[in-house]
Amino acid sequence: MFALDLTKSLPRRCMRNTRSKGRGGRTDEDGSVLSLTRLCLLSLADNMKDVWVKDYADKYLDQYSFRHIMGPFNLLPGELVEELTQLLCTRKQLSRAALHLLLVPQLRGLSLESCPGLVTSALCAHITARCQGLCRLDLSGAQQLPSKVLCETLCCLPALRSLSLAGMPCDACVISTIAHHCRLLRHLDVSCCHFLSPAALLPLGGGAFCSTSARPSSSSFCRTSTAPPPSSSFTSAHSPSVSSALPPLPLSSLLALDIGFGEEDGDNAVAAAYLLLSLPELERVAMEGLAQACCLIEHREFKQTDEFSYREGVPRLEEVWRERRNRQGIDSWRKEREGAAAGVEEHVDEEEILWNDYCDESEKDACTDEEPSCSLKQAEEKKRGRVLSESGDEHLILHLKDVKGVTWDCLESLSRLCPDICSISMNADDESGTGRRHGPVLAAALQTWSGQLLSLSVQYPGPLVDLLPAIQVVGSSLVSLTLEGVKTSPQTPLLEVIKSCPRLRDLLIIAEPPIMPEEENGEWDRWDDRDLPQLPHLCSLTLKFSYSHSQMKPAMCWMSLRKTLKCLFIGSPLLENLTLVSLPCPLDCVLQRVLGPHLNPRMDSTDVPPVPLRRVQHFTLQRTDVTMVTVKNIIQHSKRLRLVDVRYCWQISKVEWLSCMKSSEVQVVWV
Repeated sequence: MFALDLTKSLPRRCMRNTRSKGRGGRTDEDGSVLSLTRLCLLSLADNMKDVWVKDYADKYLDQYSFRHIMGPFNLLPGELVEELTQLLCTRKQLSRAALHLLLVPQLRGLSLESCPGLVTSALCAHITARCQGLCRLDLSGAQQLPSKVLCETLCCLPALRSLSLAGMPCDACVISTIAHHCRLLRHLDVSCCHFLSPAALLPLGGGAFCSTSARPSSSSFCRTSTAPPPSSSFTSAHSPSVSSALPPLPLSSLLALDIGFGEEDGDNAVAAAYLLLSLPELERVAMEGLAQACCLIEHREFKQTDEFSYREGVPRLEEVWRERRNRQGIDSWRKEREGAAAGVEEHVDEEEILWNDYCDESEKDACTDEEPSCSLKQAEEKKRGRVLSESGDEHLILHLKDVKGVTWDCLESLSRLCPDICSISMNADDESGTGRRHGPVLAAALQTWSGQLLSLSVQYPGPLVDLLPAIQVVGSSLVSLTLEGVKTSPQTPLLEVIKSCPRLRDLLIIAEPPIMPEEENGEWDRWDDRDLPQLPHLCSLTLKFSYSHSQMKPAMCWMSLRKTLKCLFIGSPLLENLTLVSLPCPLDCVLQRVLGPHLNPRMDSTDVPPVPLRRVQHFTLQRTDVTMVTVKNIIQHSKRLRLVDVRYCWQISKVEWLSCMKSSEVQVVWV
């Protein structure tokens, strides 16, 4: 492998093309004026295939392997190269040759999630040779990459802070490699890695979970099991020490939903408990069994985890819990001392304070004579642990802020153990079949986070009205609300939900339509707009209803829903993304009613309401009764509109669609 300099061999004709060929548009997707930098990147993207890639692909791509390619992109800052790569990915224009040219030493972030087919063993060799300073790497979906190649790649990228391997054939060898070589990692995503068991994630917690034989080398990356045989008297002498030379990774984000094949049903909760206790900087977690793990930790039900400890060869969970509790006490004590010492003018050495306050003379002698390598920090932790045990202070706090994969039955333990949560995604399905009503339980559990919860996502196959008390408890602070699988009726209080969440920016509801039809009435048309609740900050709205595939159109059975739609259209002037699918009510009349006064304003009118739907960029109206006349009015009215999806709209014909496509620059999708 050697270097190739393309700047000398680039034809003059190509240089002229880079100046002459450009992009006709002058605005970005959000309607804003493009910056000079953005215009230059768009020009590079337009000319990439015919100018920059052509010569390299024709002469060198499949004949040579270059360690470095010195071309025009070596002169660009790494941020611009990353932005250009993302632009090509978005346009589906990133090729193997183009990627070779863009792998420059100054690159700090590389995301190939949208084109996983380009990720091969050969490409990984180029990445390790040219981009050893990468801080962010996303290879999600690259299913053809062998585990061994992935391990070899990660060994050469020690600067990684963020790593996404979702949907890849990732296994325990990869996790062990990450634990030993990616020591700066802050974010890890291994969701949907079905070859990865929950127990395989334990090495992320540090050396206590990695035996010497498990450490990867240049010739082997696979973990060797060193689990001791089961014993009725399992003590700390049989397990690895919690304190180890290899500290836990500084992970603040761990996403591991839908991993493994479920061979051991109880492993999810136990593995999650180990990770929660062994990763002190964890703030964002997505794992099955997370809430059950919090319940296990809160009630200290550690005996039932001994079998897991035997099998995996890890310390008992009680030892890990005690170590975490002691560490929490030490950190709390240190903060108190630092706060108290803030007003003291004279400088006092902190290590001297710790030594004098926490180690008596006998402990100093033992530390000096018996453990020559014993540090002041270890002595501090040992003494602090003894003080905590004597005082009986066993309260443990986990500083999680964003959790996904929890279930409703363990929310109370989660609320007591994690009071700092501001985003939660839960499954409120009653799998046990007890038939308990979820509303009071959810409301009581969410009370802990009232006023601080920003995002709430609930999967619940019951009536939406059951969730209203819980939404009212935390709604005042919510900026994102997702309700999936809920059942509706003509009496479903959607307007009450809107009133409870005045700060929403994102609202997504996937629901079952009403079973019983509602009688038609015209009250929604006469409703005073000033009395309707508003969502002035709402940017994204999604309302999806299930439908029967045997029906051409959904049953119009929820007429009062028109009032809610009118409320959302008029009271949300910042809407940018609007998705309405299979609505069980007439939509065309609502849109005509909302847009009518603004499309045909009266000259003598002085009381003109705010313009609705003015900022919408993407409008999805699948399987609704919308007409082409209304679609044209929307296009005329919304100047930032880029796409209108009217697939399966039975009142729009092919002739009307073709006519609209010819007369409008907006992309209209129809089937």
